[in-house]
Amino acid sequence: MEIRPYRDTDRDDVYDICVRTADGGGDARGMYSSDDLMPDLFAGPYLHLEPELAFVLDDGTRAVGYVLGTANTARWAERHRAEWLPRVADRYPLPAGEPSTPEESLVDLLHHPERNVHPELADHPAHLHIDLLPGSQGAGHGRALIRTYLAALRERGVPAVHLGMLTANTPARAFYDRLGFRELPFTVPDVTYLGAPTSLAV
Repeated sequence: MEIRPYRDTDRDDVYDICVRTADGGGDARGMYSSDDLMPDLFAGPYLHLEPELAFVLDDGTRAVGYVLGTANTARWAERHRAEWLPRVADRYPLPAGEPSTPEESLVDLLHHPERNVHPELADHPAHLHIDLLPGSQGAGHGRALIRTYLAALRERGVPAVHLGMLTANTPARAFYDRLGFRELPFTVPDVTYLGAPTSLAV
């Protein structure tokens, strides 16, 4: 297993990992009208806008895990609207009225990247997403990916990072607690926000 910087040729693997772990850590293939919906929301914009902050876990044949994100969430949201949304909007028309299904809620979020920006998290300007296929979990690779990502942020002078996770996902919460992430004083329904200084990379 090797952790290395993302390459354009890894895109299909990253999309595959994303959808196969998008149902609370389980396989989300077939759940929505397109299997690309979750990756286009939670992976694609990062690969397109800040590929230098994407790293993959390579098993020698393909990527089996990744970590990716942004150094500045507010700037990312602006670039998402200007540069990423025009590339995918036609595939996911904005629902008329308030979203009434899980898919409509996801599409609504795709069209409103500014909803990822929370003034309460300004001291933790970066954010991240990490996913590993089940066969690559539990061997320390997730910890190594996080440390690699934090080191890249620290090199760029970013002081701290945040992430949002489903409150019900207790195994993920235990993982982040072990790494040194701490709960932040900001919540939305069913989502807990955790944060960490990039100095944890040391």
